[in-house]
Amino acid sequence: MSKIKNKSVDQRSKQFEIDIKFEKIIQFSGWFFLLALGAFLLGWMVFDNILKMFDISTNAMTFSLIIFLGTNSAISFGLASKMKNNRLKKREFFFDWLLGEFLFCMFAIFAVAAYQW
Repeated sequence: MSKIKNKSVDQRSKQFEIDIKFEKIIQFSGWFFLLALGAFLLGWMVFDNILKMFDISTNAMTFSLIIFLGTNSAISFGLASKMKNNRLKKREFFFDWLLGEFLFCMFAIFAVAAYQW
């Protein structure tokens, strides 16, 4: 009987470790989007404003890239914190996040296409 109890405790701790790794991966993606946005804005500031090497114009593509990176970073951080608070619904949160990302990306693509048309 003690073997059965030990197995169930080990499975719960293994599932808990998997949940934590999954949250960290999503948080890492949030940091990745945030650092990409920061690198783009820093590069823009250095090369366009300070060194005057390139003329980076603020067109629809530049604006959509900034909005896309910033929003994806915020959504990833929000998902990670939501999953951390309620681990029982992590699957629902993840599928809602995927659907939201898909709809957001489709809206962004069509908005930029309509703007350039």
